[in-house]
Amino acid sequence: MALRKLATALLAAAALGLPGAVQAQQNDGTQFMLVNAYWTGPFAAGGSAFGGGMIDYYRMLNERDGGINGVKLSWEKCETQYQNDRIVECYERFKGHNGGLALFHPMSTGGAYAVLERAQKDLIPVITIGYGRTDASDGRVFPYKFPMLTNYWSQNTAKIRFMGAQEGGMDKLKGKKIANVYLESAYGKETIPVLDEQAKRYGFSVQHFAVAAPGLDQKAVWLQIARQLRADWVILRGWGVMNPAALKEAERVGFAREKIVGVWWSGSEEDVVPAGDAAEGYISAAFNGSGTHFPVIQDVIKHVYDKGNGELPRERLGQVFYARAMVWAIISAEAIRDAQAMFGKRPVVGKEVQQALEKFAMTPERVKKLGAEGLVPPFSLSCKDHEGGAAVRFQQWKGGKWVPIGDWVAVDKDMVRPMIEASAAAYAKEKSLTPRSC
Repeated sequence: MALRKLATALLAAAALGLPGAVQAQQNDGTQFMLVNAYWTGPFAAGGSAFGGGMIDYYRMLNERDGGINGVKLSWEKCETQYQNDRIVECYERFKGHNGGLALFHPMSTGGAYAVLERAQKDLIPVITIGYGRTDASDGRVFPYKFPMLTNYWSQNTAKIRFMGAQEGGMDKLKGKKIANVYLESAYGKETIPVLDEQAKRYGFSVQHFAVAAPGLDQKAVWLQIARQLRADWVILRGWGVMNPAALKEAERVGFAREKIVGVWWSGSEEDVVPAGDAAEGYISAAFNGSGTHFPVIQDVIKHVYDKGNGELPRERLGQVFYARAMVWAIISAEAIRDAQAMFGKRPVVGKEVQQALEKFAMTPERVKKLGAEGLVPPFSLSCKDHEGGAAVRFQQWKGGKWVPIGDWVAVDKDMVRPMIEASAAAYAKEKSLTPRSC
């Protein structure tokens, strides 16, 4: 009876997600990689590409290289349907699996918020490449959170710089009207502070329009934008089915798609193909290249798809979201490689990967060696900077394909970093945390 009570108490503690409640299982000699994604639900078009692409890369490493330094990779899928409670459930279920998680991809900004404090206590790095809580870029306050490459605020500064260039200079933005159409969620709201600050700095006005999930009902929003506000530019911060719905509504009210600039989660084939002709001319940001010409994707084709072991239909290979999954998987694998260099060629654990990430450098030479030139932009991290501030590329949907526009656009670090530090300091004060010295 006593043993039964003890077991019940431990299970209850695990269900509540209490720190230390789940003990790491014995490792079987492989490096465990949880693939936490959404293959079902309204956002499955993106989630299936992310989950499938990451598995394809891990499988390729096993087939081509025998894993990472001889350590084979193993993985499990966990279906989240892009719901925060399911993301937390996946985290709790697998955080101690096969030696414990070395890192965790929430694949959702809301999910990143939801597991933040749990992962900090469990010493598991939360990787949010191109998404997540922006002020977590300050590693002094958030040692186990890594919004790598380019965070949402940085991306937005590049977006406004792009609009300024299209107008003939940043001074030409003065008096312009920008509409920010966003999904009603933590992800959607994330850039409101930086947009408001940019509006003050450059003299444009910004009006924010929330769209309830999943985002199919936007008629009233686009009528306001086109007829009442008479916006000069629109920022589309959508996700999943919201994006093609937005483009169709823009066409219906006569708003030029060439004046709509989407976040990189609104810039995939899944976002434009369902919109048909309404997508022609639409522009979006991007933090990765796309296509199958990269040597690393050719290796995936050779070692995985040519052997009949791929996760997705071949026609999806090289599409924007699939290429993005490659970026996520490459960075994850290289972080483990760096941790092995520091602690030994064996399966590594979260606190070891965290130390490696704070010294992580994706140099041009390393990118080339990985066969990912043009796919992954160079960047580096530090104890203080968990972002890296990589540049942003813009692309336009023309004639049934994404066409790059100009060169990579630098982000405004001088503007964003003080905002990050102020927000992180407020969080530290609220939580009674003492920031680390870096």
